[in-house]
Amino acid sequence: MSDIQVIESADRETLGPFDAIIDVRSPSEFAEDHVPGAISLPVLNDAERAEVGTIYVQESRFRARRIGAALIARNIAGYLEGELAGKPGGFRPLIYCWRGGQRSGAMATILSQVGWRTAVLAGGYKTYRRRVRARLYDDDWPLRLVLLEGRTGSGKTEILGRLAARGVQVLDLEALAEHRGSVFGGIGRAQPSQKMFESRLLAALESLDPERPVVAEAESSKIGDRMLPPGLWKAMTDAPRVAVAAPLGARARYLAIHYGDVVADRAAFDAALERLPVYPGRKALATWRALADAGDLEALAADLVGNHYDPAYDRANRKDPRPRLAALEMPGLGAADQEAAADAIVGLLAQPLLMSGASAAQSRSAPAGRS
Repeated sequence: MSDIQVIESADRETLGPFDAIIDVRSPSEFAEDHVPGAISLPVLNDAERAEVGTIYVQESRFRARRIGAALIARNIAGYLEGELAGKPGGFRPLIYCWRGGQRSGAMATILSQVGWRTAVLAGGYKTYRRRVRARLYDDDWPLRLVLLEGRTGSGKTEILGRLAARGVQVLDLEALAEHRGSVFGGIGRAQPSQKMFESRLLAALESLDPERPVVAEAESSKIGDRMLPPGLWKAMTDAPRVAVAAPLGARARYLAIHYGDVVADRAAFDAALERLPVYPGRKALATWRALADAGDLEALAADLVGNHYDPAYDRANRKDPRPRLAALEMPGLGAADQEAAADAIVGLLAQPLLMSGASAAQSRSAPAGRS
């Protein structure tokens, strides 16, 4: 492997110059987590890896290696005739497997013989994973966080998107965790593994400029089944807030449109009702199920939010010691209302008090108006 470069670090600066990062682990290993931007070209698929492993343990190490080598050679040949066929002579790939051993070494040897400037990651995925853990759990993140909060159905996620379109730095934790919040947020979608969530989170954090404010939605320390690193959660508990508010009717209509798929899976919806943090009582459960059966999603959203989520939000808000920069009242949740709220938030972020890193600000209320 003398012509193969060995890379010791998995930081962004080191990985950035490569034309492709190739993960040669099995598809299930890749699905659990991988280096951001990596492509999956497994030298052994899951069934082949299991077969070779069984032979290695139960029969013969030599036979396992011979069968494994044949499978690996066949699979790499397929990639050379397929996914890699159009790569130019100056192609520069970085290859990694689980520990930086035989699987990545086999692929790297063949690709280097083609003439490509090939590199391998020493220690493989485990080197990358150690870096993720160290950065998220050991390092400090001096972010100038501002939290966007509001009652359920206030359009916070869409407002985050409008802020991003204006060039504001946004950390969309729900998007990274593939969960829309509350006990209903995971219905109809599968969350990434904790490892994958952490990989996405680190990539998002490392793309931020610490000198500029970052807006994130106010979340708990757990988004669905995915946990936030303690350091980031601590930064969120200390961050100032901007609250957005809209009338209950507007929020009910918004939720009926954006969360209609939640009720479509009745078994999952009924199970989620049983998991509400505060048990609402049999009468309330019966009312919500009847409205779901009738397909009256707007009335369901209004009753569920008004009688369960709003009181819980208000109780938590009264105990929240974090400073509030502003409370923006939106007359509705149409595009114009959200655009006006986004404009108001951009104005708040430009204030010298916030840009200087002040830890507190006077609470004030202001209408978001209409643009």
